[in-house]
Amino acid sequence: MTRRRGEIPLLLAMTYRAMTEALHDRIAAEGREPLRPAHGYTFRLLLDHADVTSVDLADHLGVTKQAASKIVAELEGWGYVERRPHPTDGRARVLALTDKGHAYVRHADEMWAEIEDRWAAVIGAQRLDDIHHDLRAYVDEVAGGRAVLRPVW
Repeated sequence: MTRRRGEIPLLLAMTYRAMTEALHDRIAAEGREPLRPAHGYTFRLLLDHADVTSVDLADHLGVTKQAASKIVAELEGWGYVERRPHPTDGRARVLALTDKGHAYVRHADEMWAEIEDRWAAVIGAQRLDDIHHDLRAYVDEVAGGRAVLRPVW
């Protein structure tokens, strides 16, 4: 098959979409709350950064403060996130994963690994390892090792 120039970004987007849909299908089959990709980006931000506020979340997700507040309210209502006093700003509240939130992230990581295993079964484990290495090298080169996982709306 001949590679069409300019098609790689589209294939990467379609691959990500297919993998995300597979994950969300599993979540739905388990009877969990109706988590969406925005929730996943929120989990990752809170996992990787301390003292995140709703304003920080809105900026990270590229949404309004109201939309970020709605996401936080959903996650808080489901018991995945809690608001705590900000350590230096008495007016602000920081967001943190609860034990349930951390457990969900571990479970999601296991599901992502199983989805990757399916990909390895299709193309071979070594080829998937090579793709992983090549994608990491590209991200590190282009973003100088500072790539941030954020949604592309």
